[in-house]
Amino acid sequence: MALKLYQFAISHYCEKIRWALDYKGLNYETATLLPGQHIKTIRKLTGGKDTSVPVLDHDGHIVQGSAAIIDYLDQTFPERPLTPADPEVRAQALAWEKRLDEEAGPAVRCYSYHHFLQRPKVVVPMLAAGTPFYNRFLLSLTFSRVDEIMRKWMKINEKTSEKSRLVMEELLKDLTDAYGTRPYLAGDAFSRADLTAAAIFAPMFQPAEYPVPWPKPGKIPRDIKAWLDQWQPQIDVLSRVYENHRKPD
Repeated sequence: MALKLYQFAISHYCEKIRWALDYKGLNYETATLLPGQHIKTIRKLTGGKDTSVPVLDHDGHIVQGSAAIIDYLDQTFPERPLTPADPEVRAQALAWEKRLDEEAGPAVRCYSYHHFLQRPKVVVPMLAAGTPFYNRFLLSLTFSRVDEIMRKWMKINEKTSEKSRLVMEELLKDLTDAYGTRPYLAGDAFSRADLTAAAIFAPMFQPAEYPVPWPKPGKIPRDIKAWLDQWQPQIDVLSRVYENHRKPD
């Protein structure tokens, strides 16, 4: 059995799968790619136009996308399932995951990058984390072009950043309300819904398990710092979920 995860270290969608693999106690290898340069590798693996990560290679069987990978892991390695067995609870977990993947994921990414791309010395080490050391120099030398491509590719600007902030706040309110009445988002056990919520928002509380060099408090952009101070109680709820379940038993 050989499991290989193609990823960006910085990606919160890839953190979902690192966490799922660790939660199940599976041995796996990571292939950490540099954004942009990853396109050729992913297209060769998948044979399609979608160049997104994560991509899982299990003895030549390729699965792309965090939700599809968790489906596959639960089907192939059923111990410590992340997908609830009860149909109603499963529907709740999948609905939460879908909303978080489609709304929170892009919002966290857009809001964070809009501000961090204005600080090349801070963001370059995070983008290049886990790749050969020379990629830091490459990104630094070509950063103006990198900034332009990323903003165009992910539609990042002042307007979309503000919209993303509002999306994040709405989701944080809903998540806090949900966790205020029960310990888990779906049913009475930890599931892919809780994993997704904490993984997607992980860049907002910078856990040590995340394989990137997080910036020191003084290097965090002022707007993000002010937002974090305002929303710290809600973010702490997800930080506790991460802390309680991220490491395998």
